[in-house]
Amino acid sequence: MPTLTASLHYHVELHHLHAHQYRVTLRIATPAAQQLVSLPVWIPGSYLVREFAKNLQELNARQNGQPIAVQQLSKHQWQLDCSANAPVELSYLVNAYDTSVRTAWLDQRRGFFNGTSLLLRVHGQEAQPHQLRISPSAQVPDWKLATGLSAVEVDAQGFGTYTAGNYDELVDCPVEMGNFWSSSFTARGVPHRFVVAGAPASFDGERLLRDAQKVCEAEIDFWGVAPHSSYVFMLNVTHDGYGGLEHCNSTALICSRSDLPRQGVDKASDGYVQLLGLISHEYFHTWNVKRLRPAELVPYNYDQENYTELLWFFEGFTSYYDDLLLRRAGLIDNATYLKLITKTLNQVQQTPGRKVQSVAQSSFDAWVKYYRQDENTANATVSYYTKGALVAMSLDLKLRQEGQTTLDAVMRALWQRCQGSAMSEADVLTVLQALTGRSWETELQAWVHGTQELPVTELLAAHGVAADADQPVPAQALGLRVQESHSVLIKQVLRGGLAEQAGMMAGDEWYGIEIAGQGWRLGKLEELAMYAPQGTTSITALVARDRQLLRLTLPLPQASAPLSNYKLRVQDEAAVNRWLSA
Repeated sequence: MPTLTASLHYHVELHHLHAHQYRVTLRIATPAAQQLVSLPVWIPGSYLVREFAKNLQELNARQNGQPIAVQQLSKHQWQLDCSANAPVELSYLVNAYDTSVRTAWLDQRRGFFNGTSLLLRVHGQEAQPHQLRISPSAQVPDWKLATGLSAVEVDAQGFGTYTAGNYDELVDCPVEMGNFWSSSFTARGVPHRFVVAGAPASFDGERLLRDAQKVCEAEIDFWGVAPHSSYVFMLNVTHDGYGGLEHCNSTALICSRSDLPRQGVDKASDGYVQLLGLISHEYFHTWNVKRLRPAELVPYNYDQENYTELLWFFEGFTSYYDDLLLRRAGLIDNATYLKLITKTLNQVQQTPGRKVQSVAQSSFDAWVKYYRQDENTANATVSYYTKGALVAMSLDLKLRQEGQTTLDAVMRALWQRCQGSAMSEADVLTVLQALTGRSWETELQAWVHGTQELPVTELLAAHGVAADADQPVPAQALGLRVQESHSVLIKQVLRGGLAEQAGMMAGDEWYGIEIAGQGWRLGKLEELAMYAPQGTTSITALVARDRQLLRLTLPLPQASAPLSNYKLRVQDEAAVNRWLSA
């Protein structure tokens, strides 16, 4: 066992693979009398109170070789009945059965955890050095370990002792374990490691490395500085998954197996482009939200919600640059980039909630709305990711149109002004004023705090991009969001749409239609065009609600109906290249 050099030392063991349990032992060398400990209720970067303490059990403590009482004070906080004159040792189990990037997982194939899910916070000692030892298991002798923590004494497979300067750093470095694929590259002198769990034999790891390196170099060049001395990408490959969570010197990612690049296939699939966009997004967060971050989140409060109106900037602007930097890195062309923008634009246009909620309100309400979506979400909210990206694009195009500066320069100036730390909306306005010589309060008030439409299509036209009206798919035309299989399951009914007029509601199962005296079973909405001749004004929809069959009169979209679906195309190649170039 290595020497315990830190006053706070955690030991994590793979306690029971089949029961999905970690055992954690925490040694507090110099506790306070009646020491308080707690487990975070949320993880930075994912704005929802997730109650990680629900997975903690069998917490006990000892001092001077004797058991001491542990009193639970709240859902996530405990008080130790200890004195201040001797070390205290705590032991507890944590159930790890969440495959997402936010929590913890353990089975015989793979282990993963974030410190916010496993490692108790010792109140009053958060700024002290923390030491973490992770032991291998004889049950899985071929496992390796990857993390962004600084190694103290580790074996060839990565198991052993790591150190962190404080609690924030400790819980900001997730840990990946298993028999994963691993390789490395260097971007602008910074070593990067990429580990992939669950990849099939066809996986083209060399291509992923080459492309990830291009992304990292483009983003380091964008900011002009690499604030990290090393970086670890941890990608978990599943049957059908997507997501990521940023950290200061690492990121945890999930993708579908079909999204991976395959050996012998040169063309990048839409899924692979999406994966590269995810890599770009989370890496951009290294600067924008992990260091440059909302003033309200400095420092993090792990005990409750941390409210801010700035997620439109930190998530939305990152969502603008993730795909833009793929284009600048040469990984996609102009047509592919415009296809990605088209998707974002249409997502916002087909969300009635954009007329109800501002993107600043959306940021503030993330804790209760964005991560808790229901049948009314699309009608009452707008995403700070997608609309925030359109705000960023509108601002960039407007700045370029006026010819004084670009959003690139604004981002770098904010980094310098805020010293890569706390930022407010006032800082954004100050930098814009300094770089352009005029106030941008009117634009931010309208685009960020208002609900009127953004001038996206007009600004795109000024930069060589035409926005043509495009025929919506049947679900969009009817005002529905659905899941299609043997029947059509209605997930959301959009405000003001034809489906709402018919009386459809979320949860209805749409089995078939009646038209002209005939009945037809319905599997997909695209089949409507086959059964309803052109010019048909309405049909009878057969739906099941609470096991009761209903006949609803459904108006059909007419050619004269206004379209909210766009298709972007290059109209002036030179103008588009001026915008999309670095």
